[in-house]
Amino acid sequence: MDPKVAANLGAAFAMGIGSIGPGFGIGMGVSKAMEAIGRNPEAADKLFTPMIVGLGLAEAVAIYCLVIALTLIFVGGG
Repeated sequence: MDPKVAANLGAAFAMGIGSIGPGFGIGMGVSKAMEAIGRNPEAADKLFTPMIVGLGLAEAVAIYCLVIALTLIFVGGG
């Protein structure tokens, strides 16, 4: 297999698989935070900061996958 094709397939695989986890994590995090705020509206201020931190950590995984994919495309393929 041509190294450039293999690098592009690896980049596509990294982004495809690497985006599933953060997508589920962000969706579940926001869903549960909205449920908690719906049950106890006074706790919205206490829930907002931990939710944002958690979403940022989940999004970091997708950013790492993007960096790996870009590295494979621009460096790995030659």
